[in-house]
Amino acid sequence: MRLALLAFRLMCLAWLWPLTHNSSHSAKKRRHKEHIGESTKQKHGGRVDLKLKKLDSTKSLLIKSEQLLRIEDHDFAMRPGFGGSAIPVGIDVQVESIDGISEVNMDFTMTLYLRHYWQDDRLAFPSSSNKSRTFDARLVKKIWVPDVFFVHSKRSFIHDTTMENIMLRVFPDGNILYSVRITVTALCSMDFSSFPLDTQNCSLELESYAYNENDLMLYWKNGNDSLRTDEIVLSQFFVEDFQPSFGLSFYSSTGWYNRLYINFLLRRHIFFFMLQTYFPTMLMVMLSWVSFWIDRRAVPARVSLGITTVLTMSTIITGVSASMPQVSYVKAVDIYLWASFLFVFLSVIEYAAVNYFTTVEEMKRLRKAKIPDSYDANQAMAFDGCFHDNDIDLTPFPDTTSTSNTERNTQSRNSTVSGPTEGTRLRRKHPLLQNLSFIMSHSYMIDSYSRVIFPLAYLLFNIIYWSMYAS
Repeated sequence: MRLALLAFRLMCLAWLWPLTHNSSHSAKKRRHKEHIGESTKQKHGGRVDLKLKKLDSTKSLLIKSEQLLRIEDHDFAMRPGFGGSAIPVGIDVQVESIDGISEVNMDFTMTLYLRHYWQDDRLAFPSSSNKSRTFDARLVKKIWVPDVFFVHSKRSFIHDTTMENIMLRVFPDGNILYSVRITVTALCSMDFSSFPLDTQNCSLELESYAYNENDLMLYWKNGNDSLRTDEIVLSQFFVEDFQPSFGLSFYSSTGWYNRLYINFLLRRHIFFFMLQTYFPTMLMVMLSWVSFWIDRRAVPARVSLGITTVLTMSTIITGVSASMPQVSYVKAVDIYLWASFLFVFLSVIEYAAVNYFTTVEEMKRLRKAKIPDSYDANQAMAFDGCFHDNDIDLTPFPDTTSTSNTERNTQSRNSTVSGPTEGTRLRRKHPLLQNLSFIMSHSYMIDSYSRVIFPLAYLLFNIIYWSMYAS
């Protein structure tokens, strides 16, 4: 009986063994999957990795955009409509600022937004909403864009902070807006004939480098409204006018090219130069006139004053010339400075003439006074500011009444015969010599005349100068 019961138990175990083995294996798989799921959730912060389900949306959008614009289907090294008529490219400029104007280098620096408008059917795409697509510089390198450059530019660059300042906007019908922010330094041929009362006309010129008028036609997009400016404030100039224009340029090797001009008129502020140049010059000229009121025997005072004003004028002229280009013509400021320098120099020469005539006059008086030989004549000429005319007792001239009646009668007879002829001849031929002789014998009158002549002459010069250049 016991043997039969043991055999029955063995048969039951043999029948249940495969079922228990399969169930345990399935449980192990479930536990393993649950462990992987939990570890994945812990790694990604409880979020399921979407890359296991689908691709990145930005990557798929980029692929769809390039496929939508069919960039890989065309050769964008060729211009739109190659082999046909010239492609029109409209230009629109907004001037942000004029950063600097250099008279020494004859150039200006300008920051502007340069916008291009054209149509490229190769970039047309279907759109139910008729909305444009905007891209940055990365797509610009894959398509065709106009090769506009700045004529007579010295330096230029595209701003690249924090990315390159380039925008590309594509419309469904293939119209394209291409905008770039540029700072350019270009040549400006300036005329300094009226400096600093001058007005300068500068221009920034745009032109295609590779495509002549048969392949590309540049034009202002909105006529005169194509040029816009913000409020521009300069230290030395006032911007009077901004005006666009266009024309053609010819190159003997490549032909005719369309050229666009950005013309702007600059008028210089005069107040800075009035403070730095004109007012100091006027004061130096007036200071040189002070010597006319100083005693002519005060040699050290008058000589030192004249030399000081001459050296100051030389310093002013040198400072103005150092800040200007070395041009081969005369500027308006040069005329004023050198004319003022001439007035200062003449005031020094005036005192030299006064001193000389005074010396000659005193020597004549000393001879007529019959001063003894023991008297030193050099002491009489040493005018140190303490010497005066009444320091020497001069004898009066001989009395004319001592002449005899016979001599008077003889002179009267001679004068009736030949006197009028000789006198008339002398008055007509030598009036200047007589006046000069009179001034030499009265040298103090030179200072008296100079006090009036010099200011009037300088005033007349200023009236002529400012009427010519300030108008």
